[in-house]
Amino acid sequence: MSGAEFVPLSLPPLLIGIFASIACALPGNFLVLRRQALIGDAISHVVLPGIVVAFLVTGVISAWPMMLGAGAAAVVAVILIEVIRRLGRIEPGAAMGVVFTSMFAAGVLLLEQSDTSSVHLDVEHALFGNLESLIWLDATGWSSLWDIEALRGLPAELPRMGVAMVGVILFTLLFWRPLKLSTFDEGFARTMGLNTGALGLALVLVAAIAAVAAFDAVGSIIVIAMFICPPAAARLMTNRLERQVGWSVVFAILSAVLGYVLAGYGPLWLGARDAVSAAGMIATVSGVILALTAVFGPCRGRGGAPVQG
Repeated sequence: MSGAEFVPLSLPPLLIGIFASIACALPGNFLVLRRQALIGDAISHVVLPGIVVAFLVTGVISAWPMMLGAGAAAVVAVILIEVIRRLGRIEPGAAMGVVFTSMFAAGVLLLEQSDTSSVHLDVEHALFGNLESLIWLDATGWSSLWDIEALRGLPAELPRMGVAMVGVILFTLLFWRPLKLSTFDEGFARTMGLNTGALGLALVLVAAIAAVAAFDAVGSIIVIAMFICPPAAARLMTNRLERQVGWSVVFAILSAVLGYVLAGYGPLWLGARDAVSAAGMIATVSGVILALTAVFGPCRGRGGAPVQG
């Protein structure tokens, strides 16, 4: 594929996939180590009804209404979990499962009953996103990367996902030591004067921002996979936190690139005519990487071994 074809057709969706994978994988490392990996799954379920309601109220798909809708849905979810836990006297995990699956089902029903065809927001879009359609119509080749006029025609999802990724990276760098202390020894972190409750909430909020930013472009499938698979695979490669985060970024990028390429060309190599979902293939590749590290990783079979800061 020449630059005149690759830059407008493949470069933007590939970069969006990479940015989304990194933005979800970074907080995923701490969620996995805190044994809260399913919070990533929960977030991806909660944001759907919030995003749909935000669209129904405003009539447009925009970043701020989407984030506000997702935030409101998260607040409702927390309240419902507490109410169910207290009234039903069941464990928090069961309450979370009931609330998150119910809210996701409510979001799907809202999509089915709403007229969202004009903005390409439907159940399939919610699951798999629209990564393949995020092309750069104004680009003519690699020279367009330095053309101000052409850059104005970039898909809106690319700069939004880039800003979200940079925000997640900055949060990780700025709060690296507090996150590390509270993750490995919450009691000691409290004696050091750290507000571990607020820090944990901030981590969940950052994960939610990454999920909301990625949701429209890549759908909930990639969000769920990237929160868990690259960090879990990285955990099987090393017992050092810094190296784990590095490995998770490598696996996230590898999943995005290989998944996108295999989605477009894999079926052709096998004799099929049509490509498959890029989001689905990216999630599949991340699962394969996790399976390979579980078999061949140097830390396999040592899931209980302590991670060193």
